Amino acid sequence: MRGRLFPIRCFSFLIILFALLSGSVTGYAELADRIVAIVNDDVITLSELNEALEPYVRKISEAGYQPDVEREMRFKLRQDILNNMIDEKLTYQETKRLNISVDEKEIDQQIEQIKAEHFLTEEELKKALVADGYTLEEYRDQIKEQALRIRLINIEVRSKIAVTDKDIRDYYEKHKEDYQGTPKYHLYTILVRVPPSANADQKKAALEKIESIVKELKSGANFDELAKQHSQDVTATAGGDLGLFTLDELSAEFQGTVRQMAEGQISPVLEIPKGYQILMLKEIQKIQGKTLEDARSEIHERLHRELVEKEYKAWLKALRERSYVKIIQ
Repeated sequence: MRGRLFPIRCFSFLIILFALLSGSVTGYAELADRIVAIVNDDVITLSELNEALEPYVRKISEAGYQPDVEREMRFKLRQDILNNMIDEKLTYQETKRLNISVDEKEIDQQIEQIKAEHFLTEEELKKALVADGYTLEEYRDQIKEQALRIRLINIEVRSKIAVTDKDIRDYYEKHKEDYQGTPKYHLYTILVRVPPSANADQKKAALEKIESIVKELKSGANFDELAKQHSQDVTATAGGDLGLFTLDELSAEFQGTVRQMAEGQISPVLEIPKGYQILMLKEIQKIQGKTLEDARSEIHERLHRELVEKEYKAWLKALRERSYVKIIQ
């Protein structure tokens, strides 16, 4: 009997092995983890991908999207996360190839900084990590990989980027309006609401009310006091004070109105979805502009950041092209 059982078992094993290698697995595949991507001499498994996806999938599920929308979001999320994992594998392999290392003391310092910034004790940090599905050791590994990646980018990308004085001058000239100082408009308002279900008589009554308020203002009445008495806006208790705005921060209708107003002027009655509204322009404040020298460091930082992002994408693309990457659906 023993002599007969051995070949049968051996034959069964060969069937399973062939199925696994050929990718034509059915029932047996469900019992084993599988590879979803090959990255040079490394692999990404389905369990690793699912682990990375889990917190995001949970949030999508809890958000209550329609089934078709949720399916689409999950599909795109899976692609994005898998591509990120491939990029992480490639960059980590590069850190190994270039013998880049990070001292454990640096990791300790970063964790202490994170605790200080979020006012966490060691135990509170561990609890927060457990809630997100991580151990402290796994978190340390993530921080270490991130630190290694930053060093790699510094060597391969940042060290090869230079922002010249000409770059800074050209940017300043091209975006000069951004540095010339922007006027801000201090606005007050009075709102008389009209319910969405209001009939013609109710709308007429609301319009007459705000027109009577405008007459009082033109007769010298105090805007703050009338706002406190009659306005149905949330700013009523503050005398209708809306605050300071640039024109870009206002709606298109308000922009057109405010642009034509002088300090102390009351706007015409504006019909808006909430009802009828008037504005008062208390003052125009001119925000001080920046000279080229004032803006130099800000522009340098912006240009440098944009160049790093652009060159990093190009470097990562080239790294992928010279690597063996295969996604297994």
